[in-house]
Amino acid sequence: AILSVLPIYFFILIGFTAKKIFTDEIDERTLVLISLYFFQPILIFWGLTKSPIDYEFMATPIIYLIIVLFVLIILLLINKMIFKERKDQSIYLAVALVGNTGNLGIPLGIALFGIESVPYTSIINIANIFFIYIFSVYFFARENFSLKDALLSIIKIPGIWFAFLALLVNYNGIEIGKNIYSALEMGAYTSMVIQLLIFGMYLSKVKIKNMSWYAPLHISFVKHIFLPFIGLFFILNFTDLNAMVASILIMELMVPLAVNNVNLAALYNCKPYEVTASILVSSTLFVFLLYFYIQIIEYFIK
Repeated sequence: AILSVLPIYFFILIGFTAKKIFTDEIDERTLVLISLYFFQPILIFWGLTKSPIDYEFMATPIIYLIIVLFVLIILLLINKMIFKERKDQSIYLAVALVGNTGNLGIPLGIALFGIESVPYTSIINIANIFFIYIFSVYFFARENFSLKDALLSIIKIPGIWFAFLALLVNYNGIEIGKNIYSALEMGAYTSMVIQLLIFGMYLSKVKIKNMSWYAPLHISFVKHIFLPFIGLFFILNFTDLNAMVASILIMELMVPLAVNNVNLAALYNCKPYEVTASILVSSTLFVFLLYFYIQIIEYFIK
């Protein structure tokens, strides 16, 4: 099972190496814009039209958000005891719960569960995007940015609109032609590769010798231990999802921190390099924890 996810890290390594070799000749922001405004909407539309809408399809993102928001309430109560500086508190609240549900979650779901996982990983990614552009944006910029403006920013994200369109097409049973579907599938897989390349490019900028380990380790503890534990407890005791869907949901709670955290931290001047360091630590820990995560997931499949 671990070998099946190696292609994911292969493309991350390509992005990392390309940025190291060509430095200023490659602008990762260009790839970010192409991915965000062109290929991610295709990926979302493709993913949300692959399977008919049912109870578990709609319940999965709701359960995901309930778990994440519950943990956020706990972090709001304890963040001032862990960090003294307000910016560090903001980073902790904004970053720790935002997983790489798009960059890694969708391809990892395909590697572990097959193509049948795409509708569920896609709609969980939409839930994650809502969390990012409401709560994370607010925490990153709460000194000079209103929650109302954060809500309005969602309108500018094309993936949201394509998600609604895909759900409308799916709900009404509108069939998609074979040739159109093939084009959507090509765009979806292209999106996955581009996102993994972007992830590697951002990691190439981190200078390990200048890293501060305090915040990244606290954030990684929340992301890789506390959040999955709360999620596992909640799913086992308060849901009736089938084994595969429950396993997909747990996997999405376990994935490392999202690259989009760096974009927002840089946009609002909230220690972007410390956020990047947190992503590096989280991603590295994920490699070592992946075997144990897979054992937990396989337990649910059985």
